[in-house]
Amino acid sequence: MRRILYIVACLSFATAASGQNKLFTIDEAVVGTRQSLAPQNLSAIQWKGETSTFSFNRKDSVFVQTVNDSKPSLLFTLANLNGWVKQANVNVLKRMPSFQWVSSVSIMFSSGNETIFVNVADKKVERILSAEEDAENIDFRPDNKALAYTVKNNLYVKAEGAERMVVTSDQNQNIINGQSVHRNEFGISKGTFWSPNGNMLAFYRMDQTMVTDYPLVDITQRIAKVTPIKYPMAGMTSHQVTVGVFNPKTGSTVFLKTGEPLDHYLTNVSWTPDEKFILIAELNRGQNHMSLNQYNATTGDFVKTLFEEKNARYVEPSNPAIFFPNEPNTFVWQSQRDGFNHLYKYDLSGKLFGQITKGNWMVTNFIGFTSDAKDVLFTSTIDSPLEVNLCKVNLKTKKLLRLTKEEGTHQPIVNFVSGLFIDRYSSITVPNRICITDFSGEQRQELLVSVNPLMDYRMPEMKIFTIKAADDSTNLYCRMIKPIDFDSTKKYPVVVYVYGGPHAQLVTNRWLGGTGLWDYHMAQKGYIMFTVDNRGSSNRGFDFESIIHRNLGANELADQMRGIQYLFKLPYVDTARVGVHGWSFGGFMTTQMMLKENKIFKVGVAGGPVIDWSLYEVMYGERYMDTPEENPEGYKNANMLNYVENLTGKLMLIHGDIDNTVVWQNSLEFIHECVGKRVMVDYFVYPQHEHNVRGTDRIHLMRKVTDYFDTYLKK
Repeated sequence: MRRILYIVACLSFATAASGQNKLFTIDEAVVGTRQSLAPQNLSAIQWKGETSTFSFNRKDSVFVQTVNDSKPSLLFTLANLNGWVKQANVNVLKRMPSFQWVSSVSIMFSSGNETIFVNVADKKVERILSAEEDAENIDFRPDNKALAYTVKNNLYVKAEGAERMVVTSDQNQNIINGQSVHRNEFGISKGTFWSPNGNMLAFYRMDQTMVTDYPLVDITQRIAKVTPIKYPMAGMTSHQVTVGVFNPKTGSTVFLKTGEPLDHYLTNVSWTPDEKFILIAELNRGQNHMSLNQYNATTGDFVKTLFEEKNARYVEPSNPAIFFPNEPNTFVWQSQRDGFNHLYKYDLSGKLFGQITKGNWMVTNFIGFTSDAKDVLFTSTIDSPLEVNLCKVNLKTKKLLRLTKEEGTHQPIVNFVSGLFIDRYSSITVPNRICITDFSGEQRQELLVSVNPLMDYRMPEMKIFTIKAADDSTNLYCRMIKPIDFDSTKKYPVVVYVYGGPHAQLVTNRWLGGTGLWDYHMAQKGYIMFTVDNRGSSNRGFDFESIIHRNLGANELADQMRGIQYLFKLPYVDTARVGVHGWSFGGFMTTQMMLKENKIFKVGVAGGPVIDWSLYEVMYGERYMDTPEENPEGYKNANMLNYVENLTGKLMLIHGDIDNTVVWQNSLEFIHECVGKRVMVDYFVYPQHEHNVRGTDRIHLMRKVTDYFDTYLKK
C-alpha cells in the first residue's frame, strides 16, 4: 500500500508540468470533459457477440476489428442502417443509435417505442418489437422475442407478432407495478425479472396508498400546479411491496407469500436455474436483520430461509444470488459480514461451502464465471482503495490473480467464450488507455492510448496523499490541487470540496484524480483545492463506513477537521480564507462546517443540503440514523436548524425547487430559521430542477458558485 501511495503522489506531480498558456473557461470547466476536452476514446466499444471481434463507433460509422488484426474495417454507416430499416417502414434515424450485439451478426436498438433487430450480415431488419408510445421500463425476455414494459402504473407483456398481455390493471394510481421500489436503495434498479428461459416474469408491486402525499409545484403553466409525490420520511408510514409472478402461457399471476410486517424490504430478486423457485433478500424495516428466503414460483408459498445476516448497525444487501452454470443448486452471494464485501458459495439448502474471496479489500462487482466454470472474475480494490482492478480466483484452489497489471481504475468488458477482455482504464497520468488482455493477465493488443487532452492548458499540480483520521489510526486519502505559478512564500485561499457520505468516493487513481475540471479551474484562479474522503465514505470496508451510524455528521466533521489541521501547518495556506462547497450529503456537511466550525470557515456554498434528517426518506435515513423516535439525540445533533445562530461567515444555499431526493423544504426551513434569528444568509433556487442541476443550466450554477468564492473568499 505504501509503495502504491508513493507512486501516486510522485506521478501526480508529473501532471503539473506546464509551459502552456491556456486557462479553462467556466464552460470548459463544467462540460469540457464530456466534450472537447475529453480523452480520446473508442466510442461504444463492445464485443461482436461471442466472437473475438469487437466493434466501435466513429461519428456515424461502425467499425469492426478482430483481435491481433492491425487495422479496423468499416462495417456499416448510418446511411447503410437507414437503408436497411427503411425497407421495414422504420422512421429515419438522425444519428447512430446506441445498439448492442445480440449475436455475431445481429444488433438490437430502440427507436421511439420500437425495438429493432437488424441482421448486419444480411443487411435487413429481422424483427421489430413494438410497445405503446408512452411505454417505460422495457425489459427483454432472454431470447429477445418478447418484452415486458410499463405504461403509467401497470405492467404489460408483448411477444413478437402477438397482442399485448395485460399483467396488471390497477386503477389506483398509487399502486405501482413493474418498477423499481424502495427508492432505488439496496441495489434495486428495475422492477421486472424474467426467469432464465423466459417462461415466467416476476415483478414488484408497490402500494403507496398509505404514504402521505408530498407536494411539488410545477410552475411551467400560468396557474402553478401541485404535482404530489410519495415521499415517506424517516419514522413515518412507508410503502408496502409484494412480488408477483406472471405466467404468459396461462395469463395468471400469483403473489409470493412474503408475509408481515408489510413495510419490510424485498430486495435482490433472483430465479433458480430450473425456474421453480425465487430467492429474495428480505430485510426488516430496522435494516439490521436480513433473511435470504426461498419461494415456490408456481404457488407463491414460502419454502425456507436459507440463511440470515444480522448486524447491530445495519445490513445492506445489494446484489442478487448468481447461480453456478454447472451446479444449478449452488450460487454466489455477496456480503460484508467479515467487514469487507466478498464472495461466498452457498447451495439451496442454505449450506455455506466457504468464502471465495477474502482480505481487507472490497469486491466492487461480480463479473461472471469462466467458460469451464473453474474460475470467477470480479473487480476489486485488492491493491488500493484508490483503484479498481479485474481479478480471477480459482474456485478450487482459491488462487487469486490480478488480471489488470497497470495501476489505475479499470472498466473491463469481458468475453467469456474467447477468454479475453477489453481493458479500459485511466489513472492520474493516463487519460485513457484501451487494450485487449487475456484471462492469464497477458496483454494481447493495445488499441488506444489517448494523448493528454489538456496539453495546451496550464495545469496546476495535483497530488494524492494520506492523513490520519480523528481516531489517530485510520488513513484518510486526500487530494490537493495547488494554484498555477505556485509560490510557497505566498498565502493562498483554500476551498474544501466535500461529500463525506456513504456510497461515494471522491479521491481515486483515475484521470484528474477523481474530480472534474472545475477544481483545476479554481486552482488556475489562485485557490488551493482540497478534498478528503472521511470515514463514512465508500470502498474502505464496513467499519469505516458504518462509523456514522446513529450520529450522522459527527465523525465526518472530526475527520474533515483533521484535514484542516494538516492545511494549517502549511506555510502557504491563508488560514483566514478557508471556504467549503458540497452538494447533497456534501451540502449537509458544508452547512455543518460553516455552523459548527465557524471560526475556521469563512465562506460556504451548500447545494441541495439535508438540513433536518427527519425530513429525509425512510430507507437511507433509517439505515444510518434509525427513526427519530429511536434516536432523538442523533437527530438533534445532526439538525442544522439548531445551530443557525452560529453562522458568522458567508453562506449561500442552493436548491432545485422540484428536488424529489432532498426536498426543498430542507433549505426553506433553514432560511425561515435564519430570518427568525436575524441571521444573514444567501440563497439561490433553480426552478424546475430536481436534486442536481443538469444540462446547460449547470454552467450557470458553477459560475454562481465560483463568483461567490471570488467575491467573499479570494479578496
